Amino acid sequence: MSQPSYGVVLANRWKSLAAFTLLGLVLSLLVSFIQPLKYSSTVRLLVRQDIGSSDAYTASRSEERIAENLTNILYTTTFFDDVLNAGFTIDERTFPAEDYKRRKEWGRTVSATVARGSGLMTVVAYHPDVKQAEQIARAVAFVFTQKAKDYTSAAGVDVRLIDAPLNSNWPVKPNLLANGLSGLVLGGLFGVAYLLLQAERIRRRHQLVHEEF
Repeated sequence: MSQPSYGVVLANRWKSLAAFTLLGLVLSLLVSFIQPLKYSSTVRLLVRQDIGSSDAYTASRSEERIAENLTNILYTTTFFDDVLNAGFTIDERTFPAEDYKRRKEWGRTVSATVARGSGLMTVVAYHPDVKQAEQIARAVAFVFTQKAKDYTSAAGVDVRLIDAPLNSNWPVKPNLLANGLSGLVLGGLFGVAYLLLQAERIRRRHQLVHEEF
């Protein structure tokens, strides 16, 4: 008994495959909507270092490394405390009282990236209230510009705010489009695997029956 090709199997069961794909989409959206919707506020900072007569490439690489180190500092408890004490109207009730949970929530509230080959940092704050997201972003920028020297051993470091907070008009977390596409893909892949395994079981069962007779 010849074995049908995978394409034929899937073509004959396209309705089942579509059902799996749709189920993946629905589940991903349900999981997304369970999470609180969050707005974003984005600031950009420029890390500069005065290192005398060094060439431009060496200077830019040094500034990039310092900026990357500062992005790691962003997630620490010490930096978080400095942000809360910076004098901005941040609602501390957003963050749990337990240190572990508070640190975890802070890690979900902020993110930072550094442009390759430069000291340009992009910091994003997330919050269900866009005004709170902006206050957090402003506080982070303030702490970096005022206390960067306390967080690095490099000499001549200066951090400047070059882009004021830019707030999103719509919630950006969770990313419904990305989650929906992921759900479609995963649902489709699961459907393909299930249908092919089922077809293989049926083929083997028929083969055994023919061998008996």
